[in-house]
Amino acid sequence: MLEIGWLSAKLFFKGKLLRDPEYFFKQIVIANSISLVILLSLSQTKLPFWLPLILASLFASTVMPFLLKDFKMK
Repeated sequence: MLEIGWLSAKLFFKGKLLRDPEYFFKQIVIANSISLVILLSLSQTKLPFWLPLILASLFASTVMPFLLKDFKMK
């Protein structure tokens, strides 16, 4: 398992893992931006900070499979 992760990390840093890196990073930026907006807007309320953090993380992790559904690897 660690060997597969290590091999994937080496291919990623060599630029040989992602077929379309621009698409991948664009989708990651979209998910992180939405999550950041949720976090900042909820942190302005009187909720404890851990609750907006959990909600923003949950939203980002829920949206990622839909954003990366067309993701292709080499």
